[in-house]
Amino acid sequence: MNVREIAIECRKAAVAVAELDTRAKNTLLNAMADELEAQADKVLAANAEDMQAAREAGTDEAFLDRLALDEKRLQGVADALRYVASLPDPVGQVTHSETSDKGFTIERVRIPLGVISMIYEARPNVTADAAALCLKAGNGVILRGGSKAIRSNKAIAACLRKALVDAGLSEYAVVLMEDLSREAMLELMQLTDIVDLIIPRGGEGLIRFVTENARVPVIKHYKGVCHLYVDKAADLDKAVDLAIDGKCTRPAACNSIENLLVHADVAGTFLPRVTRALRERGVELRGDERSRTIVPDMKPATDEDYATEFLALELAVRVVDDVDDAIAHIRQYGSDHTEVIATEDAATANQFVHALRSAVVMVNTSSRFSDGGELGLGAEIGISTTRLHAYGPMGADALTIERFVLRGHGEVRHPESRAAAG
Repeated sequence: MNVREIAIECRKAAVAVAELDTRAKNTLLNAMADELEAQADKVLAANAEDMQAAREAGTDEAFLDRLALDEKRLQGVADALRYVASLPDPVGQVTHSETSDKGFTIERVRIPLGVISMIYEARPNVTADAAALCLKAGNGVILRGGSKAIRSNKAIAACLRKALVDAGLSEYAVVLMEDLSREAMLELMQLTDIVDLIIPRGGEGLIRFVTENARVPVIKHYKGVCHLYVDKAADLDKAVDLAIDGKCTRPAACNSIENLLVHADVAGTFLPRVTRALRERGVELRGDERSRTIVPDMKPATDEDYATEFLALELAVRVVDDVDDAIAHIRQYGSDHTEVIATEDAATANQFVHALRSAVVMVNTSSRFSDGGELGLGAEIGISTTRLHAYGPMGADALTIERFVLRGHGEVRHPESRAAAG
């Protein structure tokens, strides 16, 4: 079948998924997790082939980290499926209800979007996460992964589709596109009469390509230039820990920090400490002139460095005069993803939180918690910095829309139009 025919089959399957009750959806997701565990050896073998091919092609380490699966990561994928199953069902939720002065009740009720397309690059876990969240929200999903993860994605998708068939549902409720040509992707992005939403997840180049070429609505974030600001009232021990966790634990993740901003009053004490801790973990620091006065062997930072999502053990550093200076820096160089302040001063913390419009803002908490699983969403299908119906990490709720349901007793807007009594 061609792209359009596949998408039509997904839309048909989505109608059946939308009619499933909560119990049926949860049973399906748990069965998918069971099948993934049962086929773990096949999935890991497929991933090993992807990893070998990627290494032979000279793929960089950040990409390889996102591509890699091991027993622990694969178990995490299965656990995420089960966790999504345990979450409240967003479909049918009444988010608001009021009685009109005309006598009828006005409700806002969540319903599925329909067909969602996920276009992504390296992370094989996205195949399962996206499917789980879309199904939980009553949608069908068309998955278009990257060529370097194709074997891993096929193996995972096979587990998901087997569970669908075993449950008496169409395997087209979860479609993995195997035609990875640019032409096929462009055709998918034009299907405004079939596909309701596209969510790209990957590098800035992919996201810009999708945004510039799609006719279907797109929810996106271009990059994650995340900041840690260490205030003059910070607990410096906590701040060092936030810097290490935010930069070193998984630098290729979009929620790792890329800029470290330090108040001038504590820079002389804090920068030597944090520099030692970060360098012990292999981090390369690039600083402004004031930072390099304190740590002279830091590389000079450029404007481009402050706007860069390194996705590696590299960090841009700047000394700032106060919280206002830090906020101005973030507004200039940030990407509306995640910002962190380390401070024990509540007023300063509140100023930081309210002044920034980023999707996630944190006080004395690691940027690594900017993740759907950590925020109670079970898994995330993406992170939106697009101010549409969803903002920040997106879970199942973000894959529904609200409609109005009116419940009345025969009320009419124009009483004079009533039929005359017989």
